[in-house]
Amino acid sequence: MKYIDEYRNGRHVARLAEMIRQEAARAYTFMEVCGGHTAAIHRFGIHSLLPAKVKLLSGPGCPVCVTPVRYINTLVTLASRRDITVTMFGDLMRIPGTLASPGEAKASGADIRVVLSAHEALDLARSDPQRKVIFAAIGFETTAPGTAVTLMHAEREGVENFYVLSAHKVMPPAMEMILREGARIDGFICPGHVAVITGSEAFDFIPRKYGLACAVTGFEPADIMLALLMLIRQVNNHKPHVEIEYRRAVSAEGNKIAQGYMREVFEPEDAEWRGLGIIPSGGLNIRERFRHFNAGIAFPVDLPGPADETDCICGDILRGVSTPSDCQLFSTVCTPDHPQGACMVSAEGSCHTFFKYHGHE
Repeated sequence: MKYIDEYRNGRHVARLAEMIRQEAARAYTFMEVCGGHTAAIHRFGIHSLLPAKVKLLSGPGCPVCVTPVRYINTLVTLASRRDITVTMFGDLMRIPGTLASPGEAKASGADIRVVLSAHEALDLARSDPQRKVIFAAIGFETTAPGTAVTLMHAEREGVENFYVLSAHKVMPPAMEMILREGARIDGFICPGHVAVITGSEAFDFIPRKYGLACAVTGFEPADIMLALLMLIRQVNNHKPHVEIEYRRAVSAEGNKIAQGYMREVFEPEDAEWRGLGIIPSGGLNIRERFRHFNAGIAFPVDLPGPADETDCICGDILRGVSTPSDCQLFSTVCTPDHPQGACMVSAEGSCHTFFKYHGHE
């Protein structure tokens, strides 16, 4: 595709790297909060193009990584019932819980199936009205509209055997929590896919309230390098604001239709993020109108609180306090084939990305 060639053009990227070197007047620390950005930064060797004074940190940008242990245990427990089928995205299958991972539960006979969307799970429920089908709904604002539309279809059609267990998260409250806890950063590389839905306006509070630079960017090398140049210039000029690099996909107001679907089906709730604790208004709960589709209400599960993951420092990694190489488990006990923590499970997790591109180091 022509635009990919343009945004991967070596001359363009080299020119941006030179401009960054020329304009980097001090030390800078920027955090990305999108697993896609984390993967792209390491895949394209962005660190090697930057002067040492420009430091990048990875934040809580992987939805699989922040899915709580209790949620995984609930899915495994529900899937053990003979009358229930649990459906989920493939990268949830290997998340370790304290009972078992969904993949291990499936191997033991639980009816757990991988789907590509909530609508595929609804199709499964339509095809077998006698069986209860639960969709494990995870993801940020990028995937929540799809879940919302699916629930609206299920309501309109009167499907009575379809349920959703929501673990949807929203990104701005997590970014604010990181700042409230004292993260020492100069700005954010804001999540491109999330911003397609929310619009860049969702991040306006960051420069206004915290005086930090923000740039919403895409996922190609030139995208990321240009966003870093934008951030450096904002810091140098003492004029923090939310700047859109990814204009081919993102607007200030976002996708109003998708936002409307989310508001109709979901309401904000305080939510647990694995490794980060409870984040006020950090999740999406199914509204009262759709409560008959809420698997948490239809199938209550009483589980003890999970034990702390004392050896895994995924929480510190998600906060940007530590890097994967700081963890004593990284690349020895904990690998993509045998993940001990959530950050190693998903291809968008920081530990998985570090292992893939820097494990030999």
